[in-house]
Amino acid sequence: MDYWMVNTGDEKAPGINGAIMKRGDVKTTTNTLDVKSLEGSIEAVTKAGGTLIMPKTPIPGVGYFAYCVDPEGNVFGMLQADVNAK
Repeated sequence: MDYWMVNTGDEKAPGINGAIMKRGDVKTTTNTLDVKSLEGSIEAVTKAGGTLIMPKTPIPGVGYFAYCVDPEGNVFGMLQADVNAK
């Protein structure tokens, strides 16, 4: 997977870092939330009426992410950091 980390400033100061990847099925800018447990967060989203649209996917050396859509049609991502992801 082509995936490039983007840092917006000093790592010691609060900021909004992110990443850029090749466009796939999701055709808009997608906000991604940092979660402690991707599986638990996916379960919470689906119980609340959301839908998983891209299953747990590894980003080697970064972690695991998934895309969901909420009941109003808003797409969002969730990322569980794990430097051992393969």
